[in-house]
Amino acid sequence: MDLITPAARDELFSSFERDAFHLELRDDYGSPVEDTPYARWQRGEPDDYSWLDPWMTLMKRVTGEGKTVRRVRVISEPHSEYVTWEHSLTRLNIEAGEDIRWLPRHQLPEGITFPVEGNDWWLYDDRLLAVGHFDPEGRVLGSELVEDPGAVAECVRLRDLLWTIAIPHTEYKP
Repeated sequence: MDLITPAARDELFSSFERDAFHLELRDDYGSPVEDTPYARWQRGEPDDYSWLDPWMTLMKRVTGEGKTVRRVRVISEPHSEYVTWEHSLTRLNIEAGEDIRWLPRHQLPEGITFPVEGNDWWLYDDRLLAVGHFDPEGRVLGSELVEDPGAVAECVRLRDLLWTIAIPHTEYKP
């Protein structure tokens, strides 16, 4: 399987036309760009959030062009320490134009199955998937590009279902 880097995946934001959707299924992620700010937060130290500038700039540009960027974060309750930190930062994503919703795992419809082996994914314009792959410690290995119509259709169906039942960030109270 060929994987693209997170930077190459972010380049897909320059080529999609209408909608990018991210399904997040993990309670913990490992990313070198987040390691230091996360450790600072754990110690109760302040953060200037400058490490988020490239993403925020990208999101402001994309959403400023009238495109939508949405996420559903399926999370366990009580939250992991990482999700608690992530929740505290989400206001910045919202300010940059993203629309983010939360779905506690225990509120998932009975019998739901997650396509693409239960991995996280970005769906661009209902035609292209960037499926995330992680090592056992949750570190991002890269994304697999998938254009198979059956896999894409299953992800579109799941996106539409989860989006309707997930809780908007401003209404979700952990």
